[in-house]
Amino acid sequence: MSVKSIIAKILRDELTSIGIRSLTVQDSESIAAHIFERITDLELELAARDSASVSRDHD
Repeated sequence: MSVKSIIAKILRDELTSIGIRSLTVQDSESIAAHIFERITDLELELAARDSASVSRDHD
């Protein structure tokens, strides 16, 4: 089982626990994939900021 599948299952379980039962397996996997994309984008943005900060500190 992939990490995305595990996250999708956790998402479905959490939503079910609060009464939301209409999310399909495909929907939850799509949402999990999107979450991972957003995390990757955020990591890249933070790395770029850190790099820019280090570059300014050396000037």
